[in-house]
Amino acid sequence: MKKVIYLFLGLSLFSCRLDEEGASEKRGPLHIVATTGIIEDCLNHIVGDSAEVSAIMGPGTDPHTYKPTPADIELLDEADIIVANGLHLEGKMAEMLDQYAEEKPVLIIADGIDEKEIIKSADFADAKDPHIWFDTKIWMDGLWHIARELGKLDTSSKDYYMDNFEAYQKEVDEVDQWAKAHLDSIDHSGKVLVTSHDAFSYFGRRYNLEVKGIQGISTLSEVGLKEIADMVDFVVEKKIKSIFIETSTSDKTARSIIDGCKAKKYSVELAGPLYSDALGEPDSDGGNYLGMLKANVMAIVEGLK
Repeated sequence: MKKVIYLFLGLSLFSCRLDEEGASEKRGPLHIVATTGIIEDCLNHIVGDSAEVSAIMGPGTDPHTYKPTPADIELLDEADIIVANGLHLEGKMAEMLDQYAEEKPVLIIADGIDEKEIIKSADFADAKDPHIWFDTKIWMDGLWHIARELGKLDTSSKDYYMDNFEAYQKEVDEVDQWAKAHLDSIDHSGKVLVTSHDAFSYFGRRYNLEVKGIQGISTLSEVGLKEIADMVDFVVEKKIKSIFIETSTSDKTARSIIDGCKAKKYSVELAGPLYSDALGEPDSDGGNYLGMLKANVMAIVEGLK
C-alpha cells in the first residue's frame, strides 16, 4: 500500500495550526516547499492562493548531483509541508527528507503512481527511473495523490485543491494530445531520440519514440570509452540526424559522439537543448511544466524531421 511519510505527532501539530482558531485565524498561508521547480510549478496550479510554494532547486539545476545549502535547510525548517519526486531523484537529499518526515508531512509524488508504470533501469540493482514527469498520465496520477493528501492535511481547502487539480488536468491533457499529433508527424524510421542522459524513457514510451541516453538515468553514472564507441556505432548505423543536449547537463559527451561520427565520415547535428531535469528561466519557453513539454516537442520534431 502506498503511504505518506509523516508521523502522527507531526500531523497533530500541523492540524492544530490549521484548526486551532478556525480558518479565519490561520497564521498566514501554508508554506509548501517542493524539491524541484517542476513540482513547484505544478503545485501552484493545485493550491492556488491557499498556500505559498517554494522550490529548493531552481532553473537548470541537476537534481541528481544537487547538494542542499544552508539556505535550503532553513527553507525546509520553515516549511509546513515538503513535496518531493521520489525514486531517488533527490539522491543527495534522501536522508535529509527522511529526517524531516519525523517532524512534518513529506509527500512523495511517486507514491501515487502504480508500481507497474515505473520504468526500471539497468544502472544499478533495483534502480528505478525517476523522470516520471515526462509521462503526463502517470505524472497526473502522482499529482492527484498529492492533491488528495493536501486535502487531508488542510480539510478546509479539500474541494478547492481537487477542483484546481481537475482544471489543470484538462490543460495537461490538451498539451499531451498536441504533443502526440506533432511527434506522430515524424517518419517512423527517424523516431530515435539520442540525449545526453537517459531522462526521456517515459517520454519515449508515451509518444512512441526509441530513446537512447549517453549516460544512465543519473548524471552521476560514468561514461566510458566503450559506451561512447558503441553510441557512435549506433548513431552511424541508424543514420541518426541529431543528438540532443540538455539544459541541466554537460554537452561534453554528446560532442564526443559527434566527433566520433565525423571520424567515421558521418555528420550528425547537435540539437536542443532539451529541458530534462529542470525548468528553464521563468521568462523562457520552458519556464513552466507545460511550456517545457511544448518546447521539447518542437525541438525534437525540428531535429528529427
